[in-house]
Amino acid sequence: MDIFVVGLSHKTAPVAVREKVAFPPEAMREPLHQLLALPGIAEAIIVSTCNRVELYAVGPDAVVGIDQLKRFMASYHQLDESALDNHLYSLSGDEAIRHVFKVSASLDSMVIGEPQILGQIKTAYGYAVEHQTVGLILNRFLHKAFSVAKRVRTETNIAGNAVSVSFAAVELARKIFGSIEGKTVMLVGAGEMCELAAKHFMNNGVDRVLVTNRTFSRAEKLADEFSGQAILFENFHDHLLQVDILLSSTGATNFIIGPDHVNNALKQRKQRPMFFIDIAVPRDIDPRVNDINNAYLYDVDDLQGVVNANLKERQKEAAAAEEIIEHEIGQFRQWLAGLDVVPTIVALRQKLESLRQAEVEKTFANLKHLSDKDRKAIAAMSNALINKILHPPTRVLKQAQKETDAQPYVDALQTLFDLELPAPEGDLKQVDTD
Repeated sequence: MDIFVVGLSHKTAPVAVREKVAFPPEAMREPLHQLLALPGIAEAIIVSTCNRVELYAVGPDAVVGIDQLKRFMASYHQLDESALDNHLYSLSGDEAIRHVFKVSASLDSMVIGEPQILGQIKTAYGYAVEHQTVGLILNRFLHKAFSVAKRVRTETNIAGNAVSVSFAAVELARKIFGSIEGKTVMLVGAGEMCELAAKHFMNNGVDRVLVTNRTFSRAEKLADEFSGQAILFENFHDHLLQVDILLSSTGATNFIIGPDHVNNALKQRKQRPMFFIDIAVPRDIDPRVNDINNAYLYDVDDLQGVVNANLKERQKEAAAAEEIIEHEIGQFRQWLAGLDVVPTIVALRQKLESLRQAEVEKTFANLKHLSDKDRKAIAAMSNALINKILHPPTRVLKQAQKETDAQPYVDALQTLFDLELPAPEGDLKQVDTD
C-alpha cells in the first residue's frame, strides 16, 4: 500500500481555478464516498481551503491511484481534465509524506507559520472519520502529521514574529510599553486596516477603544463592535491626553496630527509615552512627531520593514523545521514498511512450507518402505533447509526496515515468489492515536 496526493494550491492555481474545485464542508459525504468507490483507492481524505484543494489517498498502485484522483477532481466539478491538469501536482511515497507534513506544519502556506492550516486539516480528517473513508494507514498518517506540526511549533520559532502589518503594530506596542494590558487605543478613521489592528489590540489586553471618523455613524458602528466610545472628528484632538496608542488611516490630503497636538497631549499626560501608527497614504501624522521625547511614530513603510524582517526570521526557522520533518518521514516510512515486511515474511514462509510439505508427502508416497525414524529425519532436514533459505531474506528485510527502505525488497519478494498478502487489518471507524 502506498500514500499519494493530488492537489492544487495558491502556488499553482489562481483563485478563479481554486474556487471551481472547492468542496463545501457541509457536503463532504458524497465526494468522499465517490473517492472510496474508485478502483485502487482504499482510503481517502479531502482537504479544501481557500488556498488549496488536496486529495490524500492510499492504494496498492500510486500510478493508477493518482490517475483516478485526477479524473475524479475534473469529473466531479465538470471541468476539462487537460486544462485542470496544468494546475495539479501529484506526489507519492516519501514525497507525498513530506508534502503533507510540510502543509500541516504551515511550511507550504502563503504565510509561513500561520496556524489556521493545521485546524483545517484536522477538520478534513474529522469529516473522513465521520464518513468512514479512512482506515489504518491514513489514521496513523494524519495523527503523525499533527504530531509533526506540534513538534515544529514547539521546537522552532516558526510562528513567532508578526508577519502582518496590523499585528506588527501590536508587537511594537509591546516593546514600547512592556505590556499593553489596560491601555487605551484611539482609531482615527474606521477603515478595514484600523479595524483589524484594533481586533489584535483587543485580543492582547487593551482596555478601551475610542473611535473617530468624518462620518460619525461609521465611528459609532465600529465603536459598538469593541464596546468602545465614538468621538466627533472635529473634537478628537481634545481626547489625545487619554490615548496610549493611536492608529490613523484616513483619506486626508494633509497632516491631521502635528507636533503641537502631541506636545500638548504629552504635557497633560505628564510625559507618559504615546505610540502613533500611521497606516494612511498619504500620511496623516507629521513625521516630526517622531522627534518628540516619549512619542513613537511608525508609518506603513516602517511596519512593512518589521514584517519583512520577521518573514526572514521565519524562513530561518523553516530550515530547522525541515530537519524535524525529514526525521519524522523516516520514522513513518519505517512503520509503513512494517505493514508489508512482516506479512511478506509470513507469506513467504507459508508458501515455502506448503511446497515443502507437498514434496515431502510425494517422497513418502514413493518410498513406502521408510521407517518412522527415517520419515522424521527427512521432515526435519527439509524443515531445516527451509529455515536456512528463509534466514537471509528475513534478516535483510528486517535490517532494511530499520535502516533504509524495505519496500524495494518487499516488492521484489512478492513478485518473484508470487505472494498474496491479506489486506491490513483495521476497521475504517478506528482512530489510531499513537
